[in-house]
Amino acid sequence: MKTEVKICGLKTAEAVDRAVTLGASHVGFIFFPKSPRNIEPDDAGRLAERIRGKAKIVAVTVDADNDDLDEIVSALAPDMLQLHGEESPERVLNIKAVYGLPVIKALSIRDADDLRRIDPYIGIADRFLLDAKPPKGSQLPGGNGVSFDWRLLEALDDTVDYMLSGGLSADNLAEALAISGTKAIDTSSGVESAPGVKDLTRMDAFFDAVRRAETVLEKMASKRMQLQGE
Repeated sequence: MKTEVKICGLKTAEAVDRAVTLGASHVGFIFFPKSPRNIEPDDAGRLAERIRGKAKIVAVTVDADNDDLDEIVSALAPDMLQLHGEESPERVLNIKAVYGLPVIKALSIRDADDLRRIDPYIGIADRFLLDAKPPKGSQLPGGNGVSFDWRLLEALDDTVDYMLSGGLSADNLAEALAISGTKAIDTSSGVESAPGVKDLTRMDAFFDAVRRAETVLEKMASKRMQLQGE
């Protein structure tokens, strides 16, 4: 099983290069002034040119208006837009129509009722990113380093294409993959030494953990198939 890995909140050439070298399928640039991972569109565009064609380039915004999106799309030329605010299904449709780009809609999850928020976006968003609800008092919709109960995802329809996010690190990754069954993950704070500061050693450890977990899950799947064939 090959797991898609999105490294989000990148701000330096070293981190961008390392993410792609390690095998990231997506790299995310955050355009939200309140975030320690915020980056200017022109700076993100220069970083993206280093790895264009090697990984999907994702522009992450929070309730951005069209003027801001115009600037971001012009400077970055992203492959995808990630909407991490309170954008309605109608707003998602409008953004897709204006920019002609696939959209990842991020949703915050704490309990089973939160999963029902996916329904109005099905057939509109191209993919979902399921993140943990931010702690009380946080001004950040994501990147808070907290997780939700991954067992909730057992109730999710198998046809829903999503990336799992929220507090993922090398320490809990194997458990997250085993419980959720997801084939795509997103991390930001899990590979940082401080908010907004990507740690190359932690990035190495994260990808090592992904590969180890994949090996274990593949062996378990093979064993199940053998038992079913007996």
